[in-house]
Amino acid sequence: MNNQKQQKPTLTGQRFKTRKRDEKERFDPTQFQESIVQGLNQTGTDLEAVAKFLDASGAKLDYRRYAETLFDILVAGGMLAPGGTLSDDMTRTEFCLFTAQEDLETMQAYAQVFNKLIRRYKYLEKGFEEEIKKLLLFLKGFTESERNKLAMLTGILLANGNISASILSSLFNENLVKEGVSAAFAVKLFKSWINEKDINSVAASLRKVGMDNRLMELFPANKRSCEHFSKYFTDAGLKELSDFARNQQSIGARKELQKELQEQMSRGDPQKEIIAYTREEMKKANISEQTMIGIIWTSVMSSVEWNKKEELVTEQAIKHLKQYSPLLNAFTSQGLSELSLLLKIQEYCYDNIHFMKAFQKIVVLLYKADVLSEEAILKWYTEAHLAKGKSVFLEQMKKFVEWLKNAEEGDEFHIFSKRHETKDRG
Repeated sequence: MNNQKQQKPTLTGQRFKTRKRDEKERFDPTQFQESIVQGLNQTGTDLEAVAKFLDASGAKLDYRRYAETLFDILVAGGMLAPGGTLSDDMTRTEFCLFTAQEDLETMQAYAQVFNKLIRRYKYLEKGFEEEIKKLLLFLKGFTESERNKLAMLTGILLANGNISASILSSLFNENLVKEGVSAAFAVKLFKSWINEKDINSVAASLRKVGMDNRLMELFPANKRSCEHFSKYFTDAGLKELSDFARNQQSIGARKELQKELQEQMSRGDPQKEIIAYTREEMKKANISEQTMIGIIWTSVMSSVEWNKKEELVTEQAIKHLKQYSPLLNAFTSQGLSELSLLLKIQEYCYDNIHFMKAFQKIVVLLYKADVLSEEAILKWYTEAHLAKGKSVFLEQMKKFVEWLKNAEEGDEFHIFSKRHETKDRG
């Protein structure tokens, strides 16, 4: 037996020195900041020259790594410390957004600088949005004039689609809201946004990111009412925004009401109670009868699981609507309400293919139940119908409309009677 210790194998070979470019660079924005500041000091207030300088510098400087530093300098003149104050130990420039003239034209020119920069370097898009969110959280650290400029710029950027309306969530910060900073900033922001586009464009952008129902959060909880919001923004010259918020609140209230009515029907609550509750809510939310009948129709039709077979769904619908005709009757005291209901029925039957053939039978049933009047049906038939399924529904209603025009008091139109249809043709 060999008592000698076996030698462990060793790795041999040449050791390579790590290349300098492969070593991870330490985050040090000082040199980057100096390069940008020097360039801005040279271009001065000529924003065309600024845009060209930024375009060319992207090839030499690491914009991806120092995006936050770049945007801080362009907005505030230097790197911002937490809270929004300028870092003392850093070089700064006097040529930036915060030192520019406080007018819309200048802010539009600055918006173009950012627009060109982000179009040229697409990877800056996300970082720019994060920068705006951060700046909004720092509002208390800026002067009133600086806030105004930032608000105008943000409104223009939103209008141009450079940033998403989701950045507005920063304005819901408790401290900013409590001190009234958020609401005051929002006034300037929305004015410049609406000036660039219009309220419909603003509304679409807000809806896209679910901000349309959150505008009340610009105010403290004790002032978070439609009345306060409306007065504040109307007094500030933004009546369109007040009207939009009021409308949004009304839509929200209607959705809640519809959901509640649907639940009451699904539970089988007595119709007298449902009618009383609906009348109370109508009054409270200031909802017209024409609007209310639409909500009731949707609730009635959503409170049941419909048969998937066309030949069975009509019978099921007639039985279900017969049951709820007293409820529908209670909210069709005006001709306009009856017409609103007819249009809702037409829309429903068109959107739900299984109901296409049920339209005439539903209308006749509601006529017999005194929910719909002869006048409303004739008006719908001659001039007030929708384009949706128009030819199909008008054809379905032809015989019944003829009967309505010629019927004597006490005559009855039979929904399902083929014999009666033959007699009508005769």
